[in-house]
Amino acid sequence: MSPNGSDRSSRRPMRRKLPQVLTAGLILATATGCSYNWEDFPRLGMPTPVTEEAPRILSLWQGSWAAALLTGILVWGLILWATIFHRRSRTKVEVPPQTRYNMPIEALYTVTPLIIVSVLFYFTARDESKLLALSDKPAHTINVVGYQWSWGFNYIEDVPGVEGDAKKDENLASLPDKFIEQFPENAGGVYDAGIPGDRNPQTGNPGPTLWLPKGEKVRFVLSSRDVIHSFWVVPFLMKQDVIPGHTNAFEVTATQEGTFLGKCAELCGVDHSRMLFNVKVVSPERYQAHLKELAEKGQTGYIPSGIEQTDPARNAEKNQL
Repeated sequence: MSPNGSDRSSRRPMRRKLPQVLTAGLILATATGCSYNWEDFPRLGMPTPVTEEAPRILSLWQGSWAAALLTGILVWGLILWATIFHRRSRTKVEVPPQTRYNMPIEALYTVTPLIIVSVLFYFTARDESKLLALSDKPAHTINVVGYQWSWGFNYIEDVPGVEGDAKKDENLASLPDKFIEQFPENAGGVYDAGIPGDRNPQTGNPGPTLWLPKGEKVRFVLSSRDVIHSFWVVPFLMKQDVIPGHTNAFEVTATQEGTFLGKCAELCGVDHSRMLFNVKVVSPERYQAHLKELAEKGQTGYIPSGIEQTDPARNAEKNQL
């Protein structure tokens, strides 16, 4: 029993076990990290970006983690400092002096979080405005249609041998005028659509596949036929909601050929988990050949884009997340 009434003998077994616990933790961390690809570590869990826009998102992600880590180090450091240097066994003080109404300290822990949040808000707003900016004339426009529980893709393109005009097509009439006005002239177009529940990896059925040309800007115009979905291509590092009666849009330029996973990121019903699709990035020549293949299959024109909007909503709508 110590002079101040504490029993230090009960602490000794714990102190003896501490090195053993630390050693076991080090071995466990080393063993689990043997198969880890340390080249992926700087991305902090993010996949490899495959678009020109994705590095901006990755930079914001890394910056947010850096800010959180610095804040954590400061807070943890203060906690450990108080725990070690102001413990009762060291100061021999049963109850330390109680400090109240310290205005400088109160101002510090009020202003500091506001500064942190303001800085994060600034960089987020800056990058969001860049990522959602739309060009005057994108090279390609694809209307992505979400429905329970699959996806449809209207390629609004002037495909040789396909007659029609996307600007006057009734199946696209629910889209806002600001998008329709920028459709290519005489774009008869082609489409591809998945059947709900037809994706089955066990039988080799990949579900619907969205084709994109490498190195050319593509605008996605997102619309829904029923409930809220969310269009997420994993290596694009971003997603956007697909809302009935509200049309969102964003643009990307793919920089790497390959096949990538896409999915719905908004709980939309019983088969939400099966609402998957693939994104296939190919050369511009192969992309044009694929459009001709869809036309040869008879998949010309467009599928219905979504729920009809009132004129005021369609014309006043803003591009927002």
